[in-house]
Amino acid sequence: MFAFPEFLNSPEGEGGGITMRIVVTVVGQDKVGIIAKVTNVLANNQVNILNINQNIMDGFFNMVLIADMTDSKMSIKALKEHLDRLAEEIGLEIRVQSEDIFTAMHQI
Repeated sequence: MFAFPEFLNSPEGEGGGITMRIVVTVVGQDKVGIIAKVTNVLANNQVNILNINQNIMDGFFNMVLIADMTDSKMSIKALKEHLDRLAEEIGLEIRVQSEDIFTAMHQI
């Protein structure tokens, strides 16, 4: 089971302020530039990557990324729409969820 780093389990980040954390998952056929394209969207919208894990198995790309949207001017809904367009463009499935919702869905 995936375990979040301890500082991600509380509503306060390493600096002690309230954070708006999200989980981004990317799944699909592997191709050049997936990580670059997804992370560029995040960086261009002031979304800070806290943790990233990716692997490729039998030609299928899988990535889970935890990020902090605290400094972003973009809403989570607008970010989802932006990444939905990117997913369509490059032929992948990209999901964006609040960390709280993601964690609740994956607890037993």
